[in-house]
Amino acid sequence: MNETKPRVLITGATGFIGGRLLRALTKEGFPVRCIVRSSERFRKRFGESPGMEVVEGDLLNRESTRRALEGMDAAFYLVHSMGGRGMSEIKSFAERDRKAAENFVRASDETGLSRVIYLGGLGEMGDNLSEHLKSRQHVGEILASGSARATILRAANIIGAGGAPFEMLRHLAEKLPVMICPRWVETLAQPIAVQNVIEYCVGCLNVPETTGSSLDIGGPDIISYRTLMEIYCRVRGLHRIIITVPVLTPLLSSYWINLVTPVPAGVVMPLLEGLKNEVICRDNRIRELIPIRLIPMEEAICMALVESSEGPGKLPSVQACLLSR
Repeated sequence: MNETKPRVLITGATGFIGGRLLRALTKEGFPVRCIVRSSERFRKRFGESPGMEVVEGDLLNRESTRRALEGMDAAFYLVHSMGGRGMSEIKSFAERDRKAAENFVRASDETGLSRVIYLGGLGEMGDNLSEHLKSRQHVGEILASGSARATILRAANIIGAGGAPFEMLRHLAEKLPVMICPRWVETLAQPIAVQNVIEYCVGCLNVPETTGSSLDIGGPDIISYRTLMEIYCRVRGLHRIIITVPVLTPLLSSYWINLVTPVPAGVVMPLLEGLKNEVICRDNRIRELIPIRLIPMEEAICMALVESSEGPGKLPSVQACLLSR
């Protein structure tokens, strides 16, 4: 642990991004505290690392949030509730996210937090924005309203093993020779590999110029969701037929995908609603502030497949996922 580095709190440390970020920060010597609901379950999953501290709490409880923030210099806000396990929970997810963000801001003001880094979602503001993306952007506005200077990272679909977008893609392509998809699969997006997201998150701590900014993050490919599915099939050597139809609503699609994949319908629905919105980087300043190699989608999918079969940190090979060169 390097005593000159800022002390960092991670919210959502057990999640798709949080667990990876925890490993990256501890590897670089940052003193890290994680706020979790069960420290016992957390330690069983992640073990112990030098410089890592675990505290129990809930962002919906202001007092436990304040205790977790005591003595911290910076925090990563990685919490968003999506739609829960079932469809009945979708209407309440935005309200939970709002309350959690407001609790966090009040607690961070009381404890003197200097910085907060929030991973939000891309999408142009407007009446046509999906409820999920509206909620993500509203949380960013709440976090930016506090005394801690906020860095907002706005990402499109994040591709990596265990993430809902990749797991939906993987199970659909592996199980269905013919995929019947809504017309929204033609919408353009700029997906990003989870490894690049982690690099940007760590980079924000190391680059003061990112403080107080809203920054778009995306991969090198601007593609439709249909093309993303075709890339997956090409990587895996699968022959699949993709047919688009105008009649599949997000509700019907979410139930259908829930039958085919392990992703709950309550999570699928907000993701599918977002397909009607183009999610493309309009501001590429971060590429100059934090210059990293952006991972193409073929490679990102290959890496996710290797991690799914062999575990985190394994390097992909051509043979591992049938990637042709």
